[in-house]
Amino acid sequence: MKSRIAAISVLLLSLCAFFGTAIGAEPQQFEQATFAGGCFWCIEAPFDKVSGVQQAVSGFMGGQKKNPTYKEVSSGKTKYIEAVQITFDPDKVSYADLLYVFWRQFDPTDTGGSFHDRGMQYTSAIFYHNESQRLAAIASKETLEASGVFGKDIVTPIREAESFYPAEDYHQNYWKTNTRHYERYRKGSGRDMFIKMVWGTKA
Repeated sequence: MKSRIAAISVLLLSLCAFFGTAIGAEPQQFEQATFAGGCFWCIEAPFDKVSGVQQAVSGFMGGQKKNPTYKEVSSGKTKYIEAVQITFDPDKVSYADLLYVFWRQFDPTDTGGSFHDRGMQYTSAIFYHNESQRLAAIASKETLEASGVFGKDIVTPIREAESFYPAEDYHQNYWKTNTRHYERYRKGSGRDMFIKMVWGTKA
């Protein structure tokens, strides 16, 4: 009996180690953040490089049709916009830090799209997942507006998160899997020039 109990204990400890937890310890609590700033390739890439971000997924939010395709969303005939959903460890990176990164990736004064991508499907938004995120998003937006860095009103809305649908697999990690095309696209769209003009080395 004792040997059987010992064997079970070893198994339990092994399972806990495998899943990254310990007996009696709380499991790791990750949080989500969802941002839109035009082309989701260009919003996903910078967050993939942030320490504490576990995953950044390109997809769609804001519409009603279940499981929309990229073709449907990019046509502009749905209410979805391209967005990136981020899973992060709040012990390593704060939501405020993510907002700091987000605001430096696009033009938040553009109501008609993002750089050469035009249409509602390419507009910006912060989708908050809880009250704390909503308040942090409002504070960051107000701070940015007060700074006058853009010289125009910031039109990026702060909206409650809705159902998120990942885009097709070939859109995920596009900056890694299709690096040359991704870099040409960024440069050609005017995004990189805008970021450098506004933020310089602070981007």
